[in-house]
Amino acid sequence: MMSSTHANLTPPRTVAVIDIGAISIRMAVAEIHADGHIRTLESLLQPVDLGREAFDTRRLSRKGIERAATVLRKFRRVLSEYGVTDTNDIRVVATSAVREAINRIAFIDRVYVATGLDVEPIDEAEVNRITYMGITPMLMARQETAEAKSVVVEVGSGSTELLMIRSGNVLHSDSFRLGSLRLIQELDASGLRGAKLRHLLETHVRRFVNRIAHELEADAPLQLVVMGGDIRFAAHRLLEDWDEHSLAKLPTAKLEKLSTQVLSMNEDEVVKRFGATFVEAETLSVSLLAYTLFAKHFELPHLFVSGANLRDGLLADMQQGGNWTSEFRQQIIRSAVSLGGRYAVDAAHARAVADLARGLFDQLATEHRLDTRHEVLLYVAALLHEVGLYVNLHSNHKHAYYLIRSSELFGLSQHELHLVAMVARYHRRASPQAAHEGYDSLDRKDRVAVTKMAALLRLAIALDDTRSGRIREIRCVIEEKQMVIVAPGVDDVSLEQLAMRTNSSLFRDIFGVPVLLRAGE
Repeated sequence: MMSSTHANLTPPRTVAVIDIGAISIRMAVAEIHADGHIRTLESLLQPVDLGREAFDTRRLSRKGIERAATVLRKFRRVLSEYGVTDTNDIRVVATSAVREAINRIAFIDRVYVATGLDVEPIDEAEVNRITYMGITPMLMARQETAEAKSVVVEVGSGSTELLMIRSGNVLHSDSFRLGSLRLIQELDASGLRGAKLRHLLETHVRRFVNRIAHELEADAPLQLVVMGGDIRFAAHRLLEDWDEHSLAKLPTAKLEKLSTQVLSMNEDEVVKRFGATFVEAETLSVSLLAYTLFAKHFELPHLFVSGANLRDGLLADMQQGGNWTSEFRQQIIRSAVSLGGRYAVDAAHARAVADLARGLFDQLATEHRLDTRHEVLLYVAALLHEVGLYVNLHSNHKHAYYLIRSSELFGLSQHELHLVAMVARYHRRASPQAAHEGYDSLDRKDRVAVTKMAALLRLAIALDDTRSGRIREIRCVIEEKQMVIVAPGVDDVSLEQLAMRTNSSLFRDIFGVPVLLRAGE
């Protein structure tokens, strides 16, 4: 651990995160101190309406792309003033508008040519992961939200993100492709105006709230924690002295009154009355109505407003070097165990195989040279490798691939989930082939990683072939051009040796050495 004296002498690292959203581009410049403290130096916002065209036509116009490039050039000049010139100190992400555009590659390339910045479109799972990192410290700092089930909701312009957290553990996560701007565009197409349009809006939002509430299946009292620019705008007008660094308790009645006011006004009136920008005024009615209906649905007298945002989570991620913390790794594993239970996997066998796979991964680190994230992906694949049995014994490895691929696991991006599905698909039978669905779309680095992880998984499965869990510890050594696995404390491994002969061929193919299993020594 670094001493406090040394930490004080180490100059802070100045970094920046940029969030390209559906209606604006936001940037936060911050210092990351040696003790882990993050101090925000400046926050900038520029309205850029990418969502309207992306949600309507699934394309970003040339004019919209140039507007975004212009804003990002200005942000880059600001960063130069702060001395932030190394792109390793800048992370740029894009959410639903860019992610869903069929010409997103053209957008990414144009921004790179104009600014030298790499734009990373992040999927819903990554947004939820980053949200979890930003909101959890706030939840744990307050007894009401730390001990109860806390439902975290953010109604964005293009999508709505949801997390259910208790005691720092994620119980449920989901993302819905319905946001304030997307809904407004759909309703505008109806041609209705005035009271009829407001009635239609309320009907749609109530239906949406009921759908999400059904997903939660809340069986105990919960707390509602809401996030996003619209609710922050409202909270600053309804509460006194809120600094956004902690959760603020907002009475539902106050929010309902403001929501009713906003619904009765047009955009010009909202701008004039509340000092909102036209961008804020357009989406304010939908999101405030949604948050109000959420609170009323669960009969909550108040809700909590969080000042945390995507940029906070991105900064926390940079502070940790992009590494998954042990707590976050446990959230991924909890989600995988839950998914396995849904498909009635043999939990004891799955856990035994996963632990053995982890042991192999750790002891053979110099051989496989995979990073720590791959260790988590392997562990998850081991937990889920038999989910295909839920469908059919025949071709269960292929069924496992499809079930995992079509599921959601908290904390894993779609790409990472794809890798898990591929590893589970190769837990038996044929070795990876270029013609196999899913495998052909991977680049060489990922193809090699999948093959290595699948080879380790097959060895772990062989080690628990009896499904007794009797082999718990292993020791791996390279002897005379072969890899020897020793099972301490186990006298007879004849059954496992038979399974190992069948399961070790993929290991030999990728690592170039045969495998020998010995009883304890």
